[in-house]
Amino acid sequence: MGLISNGSTIFDSGSMASGFGGSLVFIKKLTASSSSTLSFVNGSSGVVLDGTYKEYLFTFKNLHTSSDDDQFKFNFSIDSGSNYNIAKTSTHFYIINTEGDSNSGPTYYNGGDLAQGTGEQITTLESGADNDECDAGYLHLFNPGSTTFVKNFICQMSETGATPRASSNHIAGYGNTTSAINAVQFTYHQGNIDAGDICLYGIS
Repeated sequence: MGLISNGSTIFDSGSMASGFGGSLVFIKKLTASSSSTLSFVNGSSGVVLDGTYKEYLFTFKNLHTSSDDDQFKFNFSIDSGSNYNIAKTSTHFYIINTEGDSNSGPTYYNGGDLAQGTGEQITTLESGADNDECDAGYLHLFNPGSTTFVKNFICQMSETGATPRASSNHIAGYGNTTSAINAVQFTYHQGNIDAGDICLYGIS
């Protein structure tokens, strides 16, 4: 696919063609700097997270924790961030290969799933804090503005583990609420988000 077609670029009008069945519309980027949390709240600082789009995409780039052997997590809110405590049911599996070529998986991760849990959803196993280590991936949130259905999500993370090792984490589940989700918060379990970008897109 070319960047220019008939004089129009794929970036025109703030959107670009995607492989997700629609166009990605950039909404907001948050850049961490020793941040305890990064939160996207509908209606705050230009964030759109409502019924405008039926699918939202968060991308994670070069996320670095301040604490070795950490876990990157997220949670949802239905009250504009006053509480991040939505009940979630989810499943989590991973595949691992170390720099010494010791591998395992796919393995179901009991510590990473939730069964009506209101705490944060874990997305990584043992994120490393070395200067060159980071996490990357994405989170799809489907139809958060619905007041009829639960809120499905799919997340995949590429983790540079503390061992050191590469871990591919796969998470899927749903927020068990028929209220509209209007805020999403990201954090690490132990340390701050030292650095990295989280971008939010709507998929039209």
